[in-house]
Amino acid sequence: MERQQDYVLRTVEERGVRLIRLWFTDVLGQLKSVAISPAELENAFEEGMHFDGSAIDGFSRVQESDVLARPDPTTFELMPWGKGEDVSARMFCDILDHDGAAFEGDPRQVLKRNLDRARERGFQFMVAPEMEFFYFASGEPTHPLTPLDLGSYFDLTTADASSDLRRRTIQVLEAMGIPVEYSFHEDAPSQHEIDLRYTDALTMADNVMTFRLVVREIALEQGAYATFMPKPLQGVQGSGMHTHMSLFEGDANAFHEAGDPYGLSKVARGFIAGLLHHAREITAVTNQLVNSYKRLITGYEAPTYITWARNNRSALVRVPVTKPGKQSSKRVEYRAPDPACNPYLAYSVILAAGLKGIEESYELPPEADANVFELTDEERLAEGIGVLPQSLAEAIDAMERSELVAEALGEHIFEWFLRNKRSEWHDYKTQVTPFELERYLPSI
Repeated sequence: MERQQDYVLRTVEERGVRLIRLWFTDVLGQLKSVAISPAELENAFEEGMHFDGSAIDGFSRVQESDVLARPDPTTFELMPWGKGEDVSARMFCDILDHDGAAFEGDPRQVLKRNLDRARERGFQFMVAPEMEFFYFASGEPTHPLTPLDLGSYFDLTTADASSDLRRRTIQVLEAMGIPVEYSFHEDAPSQHEIDLRYTDALTMADNVMTFRLVVREIALEQGAYATFMPKPLQGVQGSGMHTHMSLFEGDANAFHEAGDPYGLSKVARGFIAGLLHHAREITAVTNQLVNSYKRLITGYEAPTYITWARNNRSALVRVPVTKPGKQSSKRVEYRAPDPACNPYLAYSVILAAGLKGIEESYELPPEADANVFELTDEERLAEGIGVLPQSLAEAIDAMERSELVAEALGEHIFEWFLRNKRSEWHDYKTQVTPFELERYLPSI
């Protein structure tokens, strides 16, 4: 760590960095920033920077407000849009109490704690998300949403603004040390996907936070608007954050088993079973908005039923087919999360569910080899296929009863998250929507 700090201090001096932005998130995953000068950097490494935690959603109460932000030097990156005297850099921070202990309201510390638990069992948690989002001409909620293109899945939209935005975004991501694996136009008009390359879950959660900022900043530079809202348009599919994941034991993929018909080890089977068993409990965290449940409905490719399969895209958990000789790429894909989640908390509860399945030797149910969307309710019931929560209220109820989620998040965040989401649902219920006025006002 000292060597990393020395590298940061030297780079700041050599590159003439004028501002260092210290980043962290609130409980809901909103990015927060405190800017310091190079003169304060060494002190920030040694002692942390004081700030009032009561001003941040889900952090401290007023009577216990002060916390410390200590920058993680391994996350240092130069910001790619500063030139000359405007060069700046960023680092993610761990939030600490005054005694130096991990602050229980810090989502990044929650993920680190869950990763430590996996590490104690010999596992490293690796993830790769597929980030979907929309571009619009404007982000004003009172204006009709105007897509920048009318393309569809894999369309080559060479002449429109969206392609230029995506190209520029990838350039900036690569400049900030975030490798991109794939990029293409998604199914809906002006919907795009950029897939980030596999890495450890903590690095990836940091990368997701950076990714969301970069996508929106580049769009604003070009006079457009990017959104990670799960379902901004009616009648087309919403945006997901399908996440590929595996556990590694050293250099070996713990999910791979050469003699298994599916290529799945006992560890992988237990992990998938854990995801399925606890799926309803963790959905409030992986899909945290009222709007998230406008996406999780049948007919738009998003998962609604709690099943697993290999090539069946109607399943909640998919086991992608790997190329021959590529044992290290054996993975599972969890298809419920959306890109509006807090990635630190989402990866925490996903990992906790998977580990629970391994530890308790959960039995993996049969593979869903049919299109689950085409089964009747009676057929799904007969096969024991459960359903994801259909509203934020239902998801919160399932979460509130979950010992697994309470332990994964810790009491502080668990209780605050429930209070916040119940308030959001209450606010939503009080709204009279255009749907209701159009449907009922003319005839009642």
